Amino acid sequence: MKLKMVVPKGRMFKKIDDLLRDSGIKLVAADRSYRPRCSDESLEIKLLKSANIPPLIALNQHDCGFAGADWVREQKADVETIVDLGFDPVRIVAAIPEDWDWNEVKQRHIIVVSEYRNLCGEFLREHGVDFTFLRSYGATEVFPPEDADLIVDNTSTGSTLVANRLKIIGTVMHSATCFIANKRALDDPEKRGLIENLSVLFNSVLEGRKRVLLEMNCPEAALDDLIDMLPCMKAPTIARLYKQDAFAVRSAVLRSQVKDLIPRLRELGASDILETEIRKVIP
Repeated sequence: MKLKMVVPKGRMFKKIDDLLRDSGIKLVAADRSYRPRCSDESLEIKLLKSANIPPLIALNQHDCGFAGADWVREQKADVETIVDLGFDPVRIVAAIPEDWDWNEVKQRHIIVVSEYRNLCGEFLREHGVDFTFLRSYGATEVFPPEDADLIVDNTSTGSTLVANRLKIIGTVMHSATCFIANKRALDDPEKRGLIENLSVLFNSVLEGRKRVLLEMNCPEAALDDLIDMLPCMKAPTIARLYKQDAFAVRSAVLRSQVKDLIPRLRELGASDILETEIRKVIP
């Protein structure tokens, strides 16, 4: 049995491809090919645009795949989110010209431009706004003020909106890339097993990217103080050094802590400190 997986092409592909490779799954595709070969014979891969993926998985055309949470919600796709990968985090926001008053705008009939018809409608109906919707096909921010009163668009920093003299008046949702699955596939024990195995691999890679392995030598007199201060997943690994009153200590620590942690370890007497990348962390 093969698990049919769909992968987004375009800007999302690189991060998904890196995740698959770090999980031990290699894709090989010729130029212009939408059906890459896969090193894992249990997987059948197809490339599609991200926006097409949630409804096709919901329709049981594919068993699992990757898509933005915004397109899952926008298309009301009846799929199961297996792992929130956190890639390409964005906010879906509503914005109007920077010198307009939102309280005045929402009192009249307005023209709204967005790629997100459903998300847009949910937000505006919640605020009691009467509107006409116009779908955009990119560059949504250029429409106001001449051709639209409000837009709903995705943003990571807000800089493009500011550059086009727009201001955010509300956040519709937060979105990032997710690993999703067809619910009927999850009802199949064999397919569910394959999907759950992928979930374990993806989570282990994501957790591994957050951490590094610190190894060091520590004098016996400083060991207790060092252990009290050293963060770890459960407990550090400790081994006595051969014919010395000292110990080798190793611990998996958050990558974000290393910059501040190493000077403190040295102050406590740690030496020969090694920092090593971690490929996977499997609890």
